Amino acid sequence: MSTARSTVLETDEHQALRAAVAALGRRYGRDYLAKVAGSGGHPDELWADAAKLGYLGVNLPEEYGGGGGGIAELSIVLEELGAAGCPLLMMVVSPAICGTVIARFGTEEQKRTWLPGLADGTRTMAFGITEPDAGSNSHRITTTARRDPDSGDWLLNGRKVFISGVDIADATLIVGRTSDARTGNLKPCLFIVPRDAPGFERRQIDMELQAAEKQFELTLDDVRLPADALVGGGPSHAFGSGGEDAGLLQLFAGLNPERIMTAAFALGMGRYALSRAVEYAKERSVWKSPIGAHQAIAHPLAQSHVEIELARLMMQKAARLYDEGDDVGAGEAANMAKLAAADACVKAVDQSVHTLGGNGLTKEFGLASLIVASRVARIAPVSREMILNYVSHQTLGLPKSY
Repeated sequence: MSTARSTVLETDEHQALRAAVAALGRRYGRDYLAKVAGSGGHPDELWADAAKLGYLGVNLPEEYGGGGGGIAELSIVLEELGAAGCPLLMMVVSPAICGTVIARFGTEEQKRTWLPGLADGTRTMAFGITEPDAGSNSHRITTTARRDPDSGDWLLNGRKVFISGVDIADATLIVGRTSDARTGNLKPCLFIVPRDAPGFERRQIDMELQAAEKQFELTLDDVRLPADALVGGGPSHAFGSGGEDAGLLQLFAGLNPERIMTAAFALGMGRYALSRAVEYAKERSVWKSPIGAHQAIAHPLAQSHVEIELARLMMQKAARLYDEGDDVGAGEAANMAKLAAADACVKAVDQSVHTLGGNGLTKEFGLASLIVASRVARIAPVSREMILNYVSHQTLGLPKSY
């Protein structure tokens, strides 16, 4: 199935990037990813090849080994790998969230330490925000950080849940809260916590979803970190202050790319499922004609294609706004893109499985596992209900019920 690409919306460079990433994806495909996930391993070969070609760090600054692009380029990479059946979920976390936050807010030392490795794939970072009792309410985060008055070190205590890839990440960017010296109120701060830090424990969560990236519950028990583990200790080029004063801005600077990349993840999955269904509908003949000739089959597939294309437009808008520095506009568009792409993905997968009938539930065609996987984008990193809350309050100006 061909992919509609408008030269008005995408530059020649973007189209060339799509084609190149698609070619890499075809070399691996869904069989590779399923084999890796089934064996409990990680897609190291694909990750290494994507890094070698410069795809993993395409959004990071050139002076630190990146491609000098933005989330627009990184979302293209993830979408095309997904459309080939082999998306890399850690791209959402490592270069998109953590790389972006460090590039925008990190100290010079933090940038030199982390960005080159994130760009060339030799280092990865996980992102820890979700907590068992906080859910979607980031204001209820209970992971706290306090200073040791004698050494100046930070001491972190708390719990996190559903954190992806902690076992393979060199460090986890942990969202905590610390007391404001002026007001006494707790405010968010981000800390780089090494994987082997004493007191930093992880427990793998047994998931029904079969994926190469494992999910973990984290426990932080007096995890001692040096003062420079706090992201941004000095001036921020974007907002004027770093460290403890920029925690909320840092947090949302990472969450907008997360939503955009989740949309890319969903779009790629939806496109993969739809392409398998279209291929099957062209070849499978009943009553002397391909089943795709019947409108009961053709129209739902066409509708899915329309919805995927519309969701991509919103994703492209969100990425462009973010890359241009419009964080407010990007916040609205990123939430809308995530919701639209997730819904389009779930419907595309469902219709694709239905198109294949019994074959849609076989391992041979590789669609049944997507029924569970497609739900991820509707649930994480924020539910569709919370997105609708955001739009109703922030865009429409309706009052809150909470």
